[in-house]
Amino acid sequence: MEPVTKQETRHTINNFVSVDCVIFGFDFTQLNVLLVDRVMVDELTGKEIFSDLTLAGNHIYEDEDLEEAAARILFDLTGLKDIYLEQFKTFGAPGRISRANDKLWLEASGRDPNDRIVTVGYYSLLATDKVTLEWKGRNVRWTPVSEVTELAFDHMEILNEALIALRQSLIREPIGFALLPSKFTLSQLQRVYEVILGVSLDKRNFRKKVSRMKYLVSLEEKQIGVAHKPARLYSFDRDMYESTRKELLDFAI
Repeated sequence: MEPVTKQETRHTINNFVSVDCVIFGFDFTQLNVLLVDRVMVDELTGKEIFSDLTLAGNHIYEDEDLEEAAARILFDLTGLKDIYLEQFKTFGAPGRISRANDKLWLEASGRDPNDRIVTVGYYSLLATDKVTLEWKGRNVRWTPVSEVTELAFDHMEILNEALIALRQSLIREPIGFALLPSKFTLSQLQRVYEVILGVSLDKRNFRKKVSRMKYLVSLEEKQIGVAHKPARLYSFDRDMYESTRKELLDFAI
């Protein structure tokens, strides 16, 4: 939830419904989340009153549906477009906007901080090296999820719930394959699951499980140009997955 901007004056804002987007970024080292700087400055003195971080979110327009609002807000803040977003939960606790800084922020944008605001959460998972963020007047950054300890509003709760939803999707849907090149090694695949699930997986057990996946195709190719012994390459067969999609991708330990 962010203040009303000049670009929004042509639309009627719904002050009671917002969307918040939890954009996860994977880089083979860690799981990141996209955060936005929130800085409040005294208009008379230019002195900073406070600064903190939020998720990418804002209020919806009366003439758009929730999915359109989520896509618009994400583009307005980051320049990202055509990003698949999954709705995961609605947040509407009476006291979700009760901290002093949050009330100041809402008052500065002409809104009543005592109004009850319901927000709908969306999440997405991207490979950070495949996206380019644009400067849109607010600083946005990738931050390791493990380093995020406090956010504005109730965004820590939203982030934690999104992480639960992401991990559940990872072990039920083949979303992890979208983070890999078209041809990948089993070590790369294992790394995807370890980073996102936040666990260490036994190499032997992992490979035993993936060997039963009919949609994981072993190629007659190996890595080239590597310093170590080249590993066999694999690919993901989407059609085969669709015909065997009841299988659970569960690598939890």
